[in-house]
Amino acid sequence: MLDVIATTFVNLVTSASLIYLLGGVLLGLVVGILPALGGTAGMALLIPFVFGLEPNAALAMMTGLLAVVATGDTVTSILMGIPGSAASQATILDGFPLAKRGEAARALSAAYVASAAGGVIGAMVLTAAILVARPIILAFGTGEMLLLVLLGISMVCVLSGSSLVKGLIACALGLLVGAVGAAPATSEYRMIMGNFYLADGVPLVAVALGVFALPEIIDLLRRDAAISSAMSIGRGWLQGAIDCWIHKGVVLRTSAIGCLIGALPGIGGSVVDWIAYGHTVQTARDKSQFGKGDIRGVIGVEASNNSVQGGALVPTLIFGIPGSGSTAIFLAGLILIGLQPGMAMVEQNLDVTYTIIWSLAIANILGAGFCFMISGQMAKLTLVRYVYLAPYMLAIVFYASFQSSGDWGDMVALIAMGLIGCYLRRFGYSRPAFLIGFVLQNNIETYLYQTMQFYTLGDLARRPLIWILFAVIVISLYFGLKHRPKNQTEGVSGELSATTLWPQAIFLLLALAAVVYCVYDVRKFYLLGSIFPLTVCAFLAPLLLYGLWRVLARDLSDPILFDSESEWRLKEEGYVASLGHYVLWILGFVGLTYLVGFLIGIALFFVLFLAVKSPAGWGGIALMTGAVVAFFMAISYFLVLDLPRGLLQNVYRLPWPIG
Repeated sequence: MLDVIATTFVNLVTSASLIYLLGGVLLGLVVGILPALGGTAGMALLIPFVFGLEPNAALAMMTGLLAVVATGDTVTSILMGIPGSAASQATILDGFPLAKRGEAARALSAAYVASAAGGVIGAMVLTAAILVARPIILAFGTGEMLLLVLLGISMVCVLSGSSLVKGLIACALGLLVGAVGAAPATSEYRMIMGNFYLADGVPLVAVALGVFALPEIIDLLRRDAAISSAMSIGRGWLQGAIDCWIHKGVVLRTSAIGCLIGALPGIGGSVVDWIAYGHTVQTARDKSQFGKGDIRGVIGVEASNNSVQGGALVPTLIFGIPGSGSTAIFLAGLILIGLQPGMAMVEQNLDVTYTIIWSLAIANILGAGFCFMISGQMAKLTLVRYVYLAPYMLAIVFYASFQSSGDWGDMVALIAMGLIGCYLRRFGYSRPAFLIGFVLQNNIETYLYQTMQFYTLGDLARRPLIWILFAVIVISLYFGLKHRPKNQTEGVSGELSATTLWPQAIFLLLALAAVVYCVYDVRKFYLLGSIFPLTVCAFLAPLLLYGLWRVLARDLSDPILFDSESEWRLKEEGYVASLGHYVLWILGFVGLTYLVGFLIGIALFFVLFLAVKSPAGWGGIALMTGAVVAFFMAISYFLVLDLPRGLLQNVYRLPWPIG
């Protein structure tokens, strides 16, 4: 076997396959940096180009892309507070605050080193798993998978900040939003309000960008400043690498978590970052800076979301069962070039398997190196006054959301989730807890249904791994509750204040209305289709009533309660405009796009926004508008992605790119 390992390494680095590996790495970084595309979209774009290539070259190119998307998506997550993909959502929690206080270089450096280390560890685990993974993976049934997903839910304890009740409310609201659409067991349409766009549920991209990206964009616009309050991006490139060495235990543990989660089909990268982040917080002695800019939060997440690909390739190669969406397309690519995944990959095509392993390890190192080269210039964007960056960010966010299904409903869903995210942030509710609930809802309901069908209670009691995972959950809950961070993770204050009582009361009443609607909508469904949303409602309703009681118990006779955005409050918190002011700007942007199409709409929006909100002259406005139009024309053409059409395009036949 050692001969095979050495030979495949030499063949990879001394042949044209290395060029294809570099190509895959570069494309993966581009896909990662562009928000919301992610590894699945990147692999889908690559598949047509590998057809007809020599197998080793095709493998190197596909593996190169697969390995580094989670490295590239770090850039926007840390610098802009916009998740590059589902696997980088938790990076924002500490990475973006570090960038805002002038430590972008340190955060990026730590992220890249941790990513490279996690990717190499993932490749090492894949190497070992080739021999021993079969019995381990087969030991996980649907009961064990259910408990593993519940372990992810237990991380709400450490992500709730100073108010556990608000964290639980946020998580339950996420579960409720996740239940919109077809029920897994019965395919009955739940809470779609007669709109079949919601039949497949609210898209994850719209939820992630709406809950995290839009609130941060609006918040920075309201402050009318740069992302970073410091005068430079910092000189922490070396310090970030040193941080990874100091916290090497975090790197090793979260990389192991990433490998384990990745190896379990159907869980994937959208969950592992939250589990890794929760573990990092739970095992830290000093928890006071998590959510405010703790470098350990960045290291733990980035190590896990790169190692996950090594784990995900284990069932893909050995059983032909993809561990994630991106590995599902990778599997299709293997078949396309004439390779059949399964035990034959280990027994007869061991050289092919080790080509994939070496490509995975080398790609992670190359990806981190390329990111070091480009990040110095990209990090300077944090010093630019945000009024110049915001139109670009809004355009990218809405364009990325539209790629979910190519439907105008994506835009509406993004705005709705953005409003929810803004008010979760403002009132001190944990947005990570909301997203955890949304992401895990389908897995919880599906595995619960399957477990009930496949096992009796006696069967489950005789499975040792069930008891082990149950003990892990109990221990996790114990330490999560005992050592929960006491700092407020969202908003200005987690406590009720005179200026937010009425808005909070309205927010809670709207949430209660959603609970009532859910109960009314599913009341006549089959038990398997209604039991999950009804259980969530039964859990959520008392929490909302308790929160409403706390609000209404305060003195509502003070007239200031009716003026939640008074001038003195705006100035006191550093804001120069109200939340509603920029919500109207965003609605205006979407309205323009709906009327005249995306490309014309974005050009008109840029001119209007920059003319009104920025001190730029007409020459500068024209230059910036031309740049954004050229950018979207380029990615639409080269990545073969659709631009949203408006009423104008539906009435008149217009040429590309405005048609």
